[in-house]
Amino acid sequence: MNDLTLVRKNLFRKKLRAVLLMVSILIAFLIFGVLGAVQNAFSFGVNTAAQERLVTVNRVNFTVPLPYAYWGRIQQVDGVRDVAPASWFGGYYQQPQNFIQAFAVDPASYLAVYPEMVVPADQRAAFIEGRTCALAGRALATQYGWSVGDRIPLMSNIWRQTDGSEAWDLDICGVFDDLEGTYPTNYLIFHYDYFNESLAYGRDSFHWMTLTTVDPARNDEVSQAIDELFANSRAETATSTEAAFNAAFMEQFGNIGLILGLVVSAAFATILMIVGTTMVMAVNERTKEIAVMKTLGFPAPRIFRMVLGESLLLSLLGGLIGLGLAWLAVSGAGAAMAGVMPGIALTTPTMLTALGLMLVFGLVTGLLPAMNAMRVRIALALGKI
Repeated sequence: MNDLTLVRKNLFRKKLRAVLLMVSILIAFLIFGVLGAVQNAFSFGVNTAAQERLVTVNRVNFTVPLPYAYWGRIQQVDGVRDVAPASWFGGYYQQPQNFIQAFAVDPASYLAVYPEMVVPADQRAAFIEGRTCALAGRALATQYGWSVGDRIPLMSNIWRQTDGSEAWDLDICGVFDDLEGTYPTNYLIFHYDYFNESLAYGRDSFHWMTLTTVDPARNDEVSQAIDELFANSRAETATSTEAAFNAAFMEQFGNIGLILGLVVSAAFATILMIVGTTMVMAVNERTKEIAVMKTLGFPAPRIFRMVLGESLLLSLLGGLIGLGLAWLAVSGAGAAMAGVMPGIALTTPTMLTALGLMLVFGLVTGLLPAMNAMRVRIALALGKI
């Protein structure tokens, strides 16, 4: 009988206790995996931002519009390649709970700034030419069952038309994909001119402008030039990288990383105390057995390794099962929420981190019991018989 067999048999000598401890660890790593996937979704826009893209918004806040005239002036700034203005629509489909990320954009410039959007040539041409055309992301189109040629009413809870209507009728002229898996396809874009011409208020303005530079090394130079161009105007600007803009946008929801970190830490701290205390008690119950093993020639370092091995095996079994359940849950949620929150996935770094935590967890909970077992004195332990 080798040491691994002894470790396994000792761990499961009281099966109910071992299973309950595994379930406790399983829950901790299930929480870790799911929350890690959620955090990945919140940081998706930051991680996938292009280095050469900048975003210009009103210095007050991106919800405060910029004048239409800024578009042409920014295009004249040295180092700027393309400029794509956009306005937030705040739309929904059929029912208010069917929220849709929709932007009113200039079609040609938007597609030039975002080459990641894969659109068939005929659909691209139709979208650019059609005044009432919309381009929907694959995830969004799949969520609502839209196909090219469909006509949909897109409602807004922000904007009104001059006739009092809240709906803009749009034709789905194309569906865009992302073959690299690094660009969200959960939103819809349509013509700014069609949107602007019928607005009851707020005409001839944009919420932000995304631009590309001729060289990412010139980002700081271009950003400074744009902001200086509109300094002391009625609508001063703030220009930053796309990654910084996306990060600032997500901060409006709070410090997601800190919140998730605190939740995971609380779960692990609780489980650590439960498992650690139980392992100490389990080893204390076997004091006489350990003393007998020493009389049979088992050296103290070997006993130390065996007890520590029990804790590591327990941690790995519970952790791997929990991580597997998290993967199943995240896979299902990712498919169901692709049209709302892209990027929900259990990434390789998250899984590697979880594996490292399993090892640390096993070492921390098993170190004290293993040291106690190694220090058992034969005469004192057997003298209690």
